[in-house]
Amino acid sequence: MNFPERFSNLPAYAFPRLRALLDHHDPGGDVVHMTIGEPKHDFPQWVTDVIMENAAGFRGYPDNNGIPELRGAIADWIGRRYGVQMDADTQVMALNGTREGLYNAAMALCPEVKNGQKPVILCPNPFYQVYMVAALSVAAEPVFVPATASTGHLPDYAGLPDDVLNRTTAAYICSPANPQGAVASRDYWADLIQLAERFDFRIFADECYSEIYRDEAPVGVLSVAQELGADPERITLFNSLSKRSNLAGLRSGLIAGGPETIARVKQLRAYSGAPLPMPLQMAAARVWADEAHVVENRRLYQEKYAIADQVMTSVQGYQSPKAGFFLWLPVDDGEQAALKLWQETGVRVLPGAYLAQGEPGQNPGETYIRVAMVAPKTELQRGLETLRDCIYG
Repeated sequence: MNFPERFSNLPAYAFPRLRALLDHHDPGGDVVHMTIGEPKHDFPQWVTDVIMENAAGFRGYPDNNGIPELRGAIADWIGRRYGVQMDADTQVMALNGTREGLYNAAMALCPEVKNGQKPVILCPNPFYQVYMVAALSVAAEPVFVPATASTGHLPDYAGLPDDVLNRTTAAYICSPANPQGAVASRDYWADLIQLAERFDFRIFADECYSEIYRDEAPVGVLSVAQELGADPERITLFNSLSKRSNLAGLRSGLIAGGPETIARVKQLRAYSGAPLPMPLQMAAARVWADEAHVVENRRLYQEKYAIADQVMTSVQGYQSPKAGFFLWLPVDDGEQAALKLWQETGVRVLPGAYLAQGEPGQNPGETYIRVAMVAPKTELQRGLETLRDCIYG
């Protein structure tokens, strides 16, 4: 039996690598899971009621692009959040989680050739793994651009040579950044948009952590693009209810962009998409329309930021995140630190190298561990104190 070569060299995904590293060792204490960014706060109680009220909708095939109620709620939320008016019929589409959209956007929008050469798709490094496989799927060259302390933990795409930028068809950017919690400023977005216009590439803006922040709401790419009068087809926004509303399992994501952009993604999704069942779409519409639970969710994370700051105050190199719910902690070696922590204490964290690309000595994540602040506050504090004493004591 023959198998294709196109994905044969993909590295193992982060969590299978973590299991291979840790699971043949016994934990050194009560297990504290701090690896996966799976929100644990309560979602609105009425979500279940909405699903039950619309349960008859499970009999029918769901709307592939999102029912009008859901698309309308998403467009309204974008208007409230970013001050940008989007047409719910032509500029917004519902997704089955943002990973699907981040992948399909490359499939639907990236050309086969750029300036007569093999195209490039830019990715921050560290990065969300779907960016890389999307690039490979369209036979583009993924170019991993370090997002390190020296660059403010955001990629310096403008620093790339012209021969790379001339082949670039799209640039993925995550703000607030996973795993570092860095936030793109208005100037950063403006510079990136101007770079994209100069070299004629698209911006795929992954803003899934935009509603979890400390003090000031992160500026969004759509707001800056509107101020600059940028071509709406150049900017594609992705977001979801997973982090905003603690509803990762509901799989309600969004994609928003110019009419031609959305039309092309719709065309592809008509053949390959997996839409949300109608009762879940009805629930998602209600959740996108409600902000009270988002404010409460943010308050809980702000308390967790304060716990982390108090526990880690003595750790050299500690940087408190501006947004998101991860700590990006400096260590000598991420794999060794994660293994030591597991064997001696039972606290489970993710080596930063598993979220990045690069040979040893050149992987920007190898001297970090990622710690998810999703556990209840008491468990979180115990886990962070144990981690601090084991790794930094």
